[in-house]
Amino acid sequence: MDFEYISGSVPLFVEAGLLVLRLALFGITGSLTLGLLVAVFRFYKFNILAQVSGIYIELSRNIPLVILLFFMLFGLNGLGITITPEACAVGGMVFIGGGYMAEAFRTGFQHVCRTQVEAGKSLGMTAPRIFVSVIFPQSIRNSFPLLGANLIFLLKETSVFSAVSLVDLMYQAKMLIGQDFKTAEVLTLLITAYGLILIPVAICITIVDKRLRRAYGTV
Repeated sequence: MDFEYISGSVPLFVEAGLLVLRLALFGITGSLTLGLLVAVFRFYKFNILAQVSGIYIELSRNIPLVILLFFMLFGLNGLGITITPEACAVGGMVFIGGGYMAEAFRTGFQHVCRTQVEAGKSLGMTAPRIFVSVIFPQSIRNSFPLLGANLIFLLKETSVFSAVSLVDLMYQAKMLIGQDFKTAEVLTLLITAYGLILIPVAICITIVDKRLRRAYGTV
């Protein structure tokens, strides 16, 4: 193991890791926003919107991200629509992640006690007020484990960004292996980089989940 080579390559992986985190931040934020909107459409059964949302969820959960990235970068380009690799990566994450987040949110909505909703109606609360004050706060606790699992899943999916020539961690690893043939050293750096990203996130999710359980008296 060439530790001097590993030390010299660290800055390259730091730069690639920062790119991954930046794109993941936008992608996950967009996924949560889209997922919440789609979940509301399906939960309240908004006719056509609910049907379109159902189709979208099936598509998003059954199309591999790497294939979607290829379509967005190369397929759309063939139709005269040009999209940058960065926008492609974020858009792909939002499309794929939105479906998973939507189902997580909807699961949380469905586990809210109906008597509390009826109590809100009896107090004269409007449907939007009931959603904001009664359903949504409680659904976060119910759906948080699924939301956390989806977040981890999306972070791991960033490993395919190299397919659209983004200099992410995987791209950097493949480039260095092809250039210097230091396979063991480079893969050690790659595993370490993803570990430094994913493990703290997983720990934070566990801590927040435990606090939510205590707050709602489920522990």
